[in-house]
Amino acid sequence: MASVIDRIKRFMSSPQGRQARARAERLARDPRTQAKVRGLLARLRGGRRH
Repeated sequence: MASVIDRIKRFMSSPQGRQARARAERLARDPRTQAKVRGLLARLRGGRRH
């Protein structure tokens, strides 16, 4: 049985994996997504309260 890492590598080299990576990169550059992530991290770290 293939290890999890091998399966991930195989997926990332497939057309679907390349599309998923491109979408993730596009979302990572989006300022709105960055703000959401910063807010989530602040809550997890016990930052600002709502």
